[in-house]
Amino acid sequence: MATEKISTDRVTLPGAGLELAADRWAAGPDARGVVVLLHGGGQTRHSWRTTGQQLARLGWVTYAVDLRGHGDSEWASDADYGLSSHLGDLLALTAEIRRREPGLPLSLVGASLGGVISLIAAGENKGLAQALVLVDVAARIEENGSARVRDFMMSAPNGFESLEQASEAIANYNPHRRRSGSLEGLKKNLRLRDGRWHWHWDPRSLEVEHSADSPEHPNSAAVYERSRMAARHVECPFLLVRGRMSDVVSDAGVAEMQELIPQTEVIDVRDAGHMVVGDDNDVFTEGLAGFLDRIG
Repeated sequence: MATEKISTDRVTLPGAGLELAADRWAAGPDARGVVVLLHGGGQTRHSWRTTGQQLARLGWVTYAVDLRGHGDSEWASDADYGLSSHLGDLLALTAEIRRREPGLPLSLVGASLGGVISLIAAGENKGLAQALVLVDVAARIEENGSARVRDFMMSAPNGFESLEQASEAIANYNPHRRRSGSLEGLKKNLRLRDGRWHWHWDPRSLEVEHSADSPEHPNSAAVYERSRMAARHVECPFLLVRGRMSDVVSDAGVAEMQELIPQTEVIDVRDAGHMVVGDDNDVFTEGLAGFLDRIG
């Protein structure tokens, strides 16, 4: 399979009332299954590019999707970025992928917000996923780490004067990550408007029903209980990948997931924080591929 040429296609998938942008990678006609990759809040599908290409080389048809209001997906005209709408999007897009890739088992991989969506969708919809992978997120999300992520996302409402300034902001949030020698990759997550660089997502998505107490807010107590209940109903193979330096998923959060989902496998990525995929993509992708090999 490694010698097959990889095809890369920009595709459009239906969400719940809007259209979602995605990249599709595949190599050859004999696919082993489908992997759907969902990024975290404030990111885009481009964070998965290296992982998507590698999974395709190993025989998996891979889709990386921009969440609503992110990247090239449509922004919600009514600013509806609550959990229910994200779940509706996931159910709609997976139904379409099954139609396009008939007969192939489907696995869900979600980071941060994408992981919360994936966990609840998989637990509440039996048979939705052949396997479930969460990347530095669990039912229990540590408040300090979550607040730090949100503060970073809200830290530049007026954008950046330059890509260098944006890179500096990322380095301050994630000081342990090795800096890239090129700023070109940042252009995937930023857009130039009126002479300033802005994150490529709808800033209204941070409001999320205006209150962390809302059952639509990913970090609310209601969503925590819903995630716990969903986890108890996850019957498929389950992998939790944690950045060992993360302040979002604690040892207690991992232990709780192991209790809720007895078949839990855990991979700790030693030199990674919350942004596991970007911090150590090689280790992450190797661990994910090994898991998919074992279950598929």
